Amino acid sequence: MEKPIIQVSAGIIRNEFGQIYLTQRLEGQDFAQSLEFPGGKVDENETPEQALKRELEEEIGIVVLNAELYERFQFEYPTKVISFFFYLVEEWIGEPFGREGQEGFWIEQRALDAGLFPPANAKLINRLLSEVQIP
Repeated sequence: MEKPIIQVSAGIIRNEFGQIYLTQRLEGQDFAQSLEFPGGKVDENETPEQALKRELEEEIGIVVLNAELYERFQFEYPTKVISFFFYLVEEWIGEPFGREGQEGFWIEQRALDAGLFPPANAKLINRLLSEVQIP
């Protein structure tokens, strides 16, 4: 049986201090308590970038002014395939917060730890870590 492919857009929201905004997955979700880049499923008749903007407004209350595609890949889970679109977001309006009751916080890019995220994020985290200039 063919696995369903689900498209997901997520934002790597980075401020002028080089910190990245993350949220914690809620109880009852896959990988509950693990960290994630905010975002969600791409709806039908929606581009990944439109989904990103809608999801970030719904989830963390910001209006994205500019988003650049940073990484795109597929990850196969036992029951589904997730097609990820990760956007780098460095221009937005508003202060992000967990609108759906989820924890949200800023973390130094160099402090990202792939072990705290769902397995699909490992390659992305490694790329973000490799770009950090160690002073």
